[in-house]
Amino acid sequence: MDTHNGLTIASQTLRALRRYPDRTAFAWEGATLSYAGAFNLIGRMQAVLVRSKVTRGERVALLSENSAESWCAGVAAQGLGLSLTWLHPKGSLEDQLYQIKNSEAQIFIADPSGHADRARELCAELPPELKRFALGSSDFADDLVAAATEIGSSTPVDIARPADCALVHYTGGTTGRSKGAVRSNNAAVAFASFSTLADLDLPVTPRYLAIAPNSHAGGTMLLPTWRRGGTVHLARKFDPSQILARIAREGINFTFIVPTMLYALLDEPCLGGADVSSLEYLFYGAAPASPARLVEAIERMGPVLAQGYGQTECYPISVLRRQDHDPRYPELLSSCGIPVATCEVRLLDSDGNAVAPGEAGEICARTPAAMDGYWKLPDLTAETLAGGWVHTGDVARMDDRGYLYIVDRKKDLIISGGFNVYPREVEDALTGHASVAMAAVVGIPDDRWGEAVVAAVVLRAGSAVEPEALISHVKQRKGSVHAPKRIAIVEALPTTSLGKIDKVALRRNLQG
Repeated sequence: MDTHNGLTIASQTLRALRRYPDRTAFAWEGATLSYAGAFNLIGRMQAVLVRSKVTRGERVALLSENSAESWCAGVAAQGLGLSLTWLHPKGSLEDQLYQIKNSEAQIFIADPSGHADRARELCAELPPELKRFALGSSDFADDLVAAATEIGSSTPVDIARPADCALVHYTGGTTGRSKGAVRSNNAAVAFASFSTLADLDLPVTPRYLAIAPNSHAGGTMLLPTWRRGGTVHLARKFDPSQILARIAREGINFTFIVPTMLYALLDEPCLGGADVSSLEYLFYGAAPASPARLVEAIERMGPVLAQGYGQTECYPISVLRRQDHDPRYPELLSSCGIPVATCEVRLLDSDGNAVAPGEAGEICARTPAAMDGYWKLPDLTAETLAGGWVHTGDVARMDDRGYLYIVDRKKDLIISGGFNVYPREVEDALTGHASVAMAAVVGIPDDRWGEAVVAAVVLRAGSAVEPEALISHVKQRKGSVHAPKRIAIVEALPTTSLGKIDKVALRRNLQG
């Protein structure tokens, strides 16, 4: 294999930053960093890393909220032939420590702003030979930013090869221990640039508000923003009222959020008086969204919504475009869209055969943006990439026009009384009720039914409804098989650090 055939993520980023030297690359909390400033900071950080005797192929574990310094440190490392594994900024100590050790990281970089305590805890557990840096003054590691400043001027380089490992992205862990999805530079470029530019209706000059963590899917929006000469506005936390204020104050025209964030914006009392007229593109994904709440979002925020579907192992797979978010055609709001230009999709049965038109099958995808495999899990890699396809574990139907309708995860399928019940269909029925803000459905072991359909529901503010009325509502919409045997009305649903509904925790709560 020719390891020099292809592209690298560092070269693509440096090319974009060189193009518009005087424009603002990052903006945050009263400060900015220009394209030229980001370009130079990457070069100076590389000089510090080289002086520390880093070696091609080493892995860097990075812990930070959305920040200019952390992103530049990541690109600096990748340009030297190193690879990144981003730690989720809201992850647990146990999960972060597992990821560092499992990925065999040799370098640890942490932002002391908001993570000093956690960084100290991690450093106390890590081997002494592991190199450590802080993105600012700290008592747990040398200051990479200060050392880079002392370097003076240093032009960044890219000595990485296209086939080199660029990223090890760890999955959300909703169905068990988190797994590391490995991407070469070739796959990372497709993942973080080409697919996004080809299929998303980005503004001509994006003013992108980075709310979702740049360490995960939100980070795929940065390079496309810079390729168009735009600015990345950094948000360190999600506060609905502050987000709405920033949209108005900074003229934000583009952002990416998960559905739980969208619901929080809709439930924010100040939304009615907020100026969101600058917003052109509100991209959401990472979890299913309620069609009823999407209609509400369109009515209150305008025709700005678009959805992306994919997973850590393969992203993006499909897009539901802005023009598809039309309340006059509500059936499309249950779809995750059509496959993106760079992705081929087939729906396969358990034997690997294509299902009949209109039938449900597992979404299997083939794209240059897919992972190369799981880190140190050869058997699971072979199973997931069987036949050259990424087997997503998501079950869907496809209509005559090619729109995909996900019915649920294969592992979440409930078999109740001998009938298949897909939780997503029950959840959509529940959130179609005027009093319901959010719903999640799981199967609970049951002596009579095998598995009983059980739901947890969060009501809209000021609403009141009895569980029996909601059960009757689902029965009228979907029939008795889909109707929950029990509904718990709760204040909030458990979520993972990525904002997805944690059905493992939910099932445990409902069983208890």
